[in-house]
Amino acid sequence: MSHNCQTKSTRTGVGLLAALLFAVVAIPLGAYAAPDSRVGRGLGPVYDSAHEITFNGTIQKVVTERVAGTPPGMHLLLSGPQGQVDAHLGPYMSKETKQALQSGTSVKIVGAMLSGRGKTYLLARQLVVGSTTVTVRSEHGFLVRGHATGAHRSTSPKTSKDGGAR
Repeated sequence: MSHNCQTKSTRTGVGLLAALLFAVVAIPLGAYAAPDSRVGRGLGPVYDSAHEITFNGTIQKVVTERVAGTPPGMHLLLSGPQGQVDAHLGPYMSKETKQALQSGTSVKIVGAMLSGRGKTYLLARQLVVGSTTVTVRSEHGFLVRGHATGAHRSTSPKTSKDGGAR
């Protein structure tokens, strides 16, 4: 009988220990709110939504190769009335968006400037090319997988090869 009692207390002790460890790990994660203008303190660059700008310009070069010391992902080297800028789009551009981004194409980018390692980048939150708007980052600066609105989004039902609706 004492063996059965010991087993129950051991199980209870293990359960309580697991709950305590979970509480210790989970509570601090939600306990601290990051300041609005300095969200994005992870491994990537910090996005400062309090200082967003809109840049209208023409693509001079599309950079898809990783360059040491720059944020990873696609970059657009742009020229506009405000001068030249390196706009960081990240790694999640759709195939359609990549195809639309060519030298000489006019674009509008809403984003925040970041300075680091002697260079300045425009971290794009929103990219407008033609009639297509692509969300690159959330309002808090986190990269999102490309979701186009406008020209690339169709509201008509898809049809199969024989003409019928799928």
